[in-house]
Amino acid sequence: MSQPAKEPVVETPLAKRPKKNHKGTFRLFLDNLVRDKLAMTGMIILVAFILVGVFANQIAPYDVDEMHRTEQGEIKRLQPPSSEHLFGTTNVGRDIFSQVVMGTQTALIVGGLAAFFVTFVGTAVGIIAGYFGGWIDNLLMRIVDIFYAIPFIPFVIVLVALMEPSLWNVILAVSLLTWRTVARIVRSQVLTVAKRPFVKAAKVAGASHGRIMVKYILPNVIPLALLEMAFMVNWAITAEASVAFLGFGDPNATSWGQIIHYNFINGHSRDAWWWAMPPGIAIVLLLVSIFFVARALEEVVNPRLRRR
Repeated sequence: MSQPAKEPVVETPLAKRPKKNHKGTFRLFLDNLVRDKLAMTGMIILVAFILVGVFANQIAPYDVDEMHRTEQGEIKRLQPPSSEHLFGTTNVGRDIFSQVVMGTQTALIVGGLAAFFVTFVGTAVGIIAGYFGGWIDNLLMRIVDIFYAIPFIPFVIVLVALMEPSLWNVILAVSLLTWRTVARIVRSQVLTVAKRPFVKAAKVAGASHGRIMVKYILPNVIPLALLEMAFMVNWAITAEASVAFLGFGDPNATSWGQIIHYNFINGHSRDAWWWAMPPGIAIVLLLVSIFFVARALEEVVNPRLRRR
């Protein structure tokens, strides 16, 4: 009995097959940045601050401690903004514009270094806790709970009392306390990634724990860690400004919080508006710009936020 003829298999041409989205994290971030006007605006403002911070010594027209005098030899006390002094002068004749420019450098250094250390420590702790689980996870998470119970400002005051006030102490204080949040968030992501088939396959193949954590788990949590790093920059800048405003900052480093501190303790917070407003506006602009840029990165981390 003759067999029925089989119908020929028609393969779909390669060009007509649905294409998968293989865009990398950086490409998705750039696409979101271009599409989101607020994110692009934030990036422009952030780049402007970075340029000011890098070239602060060339941009600042005067030394921050220079006391300016009139032709008659009198100190230019509390002069409002002018062509010679764009942001006016302080009660001892110092140029506020130069102080704000140099304060940009301080804010970026503290924000960048503190956020890097916080993200590095928090990511490492989160990966180890989420990957191994068990008593290691419980131990590390109990340590995180202990650090959550420590208030930031009193901790900085004690730290400054034990050590001399400096920017490094502020960076140390921020790094010691704020890694806890990054660790918890990264751990929650690792708990999901560690159960995926490619991680199980790596274990079956005999890959070491270190290799699995670095090669297979770390790339899947880097976007989330970078997002948290952006928020940690904001937190570090705010923390440094707060500490400096309270008078516990580095007296040898010009910062925005220090400028507002001197304005407040000298009793000119109401009558010399040009003394407090420029550093205050600078703080707000820098924090808002970083937040807007983080919006574009958040869409990469959370696929539900991506526009179709």
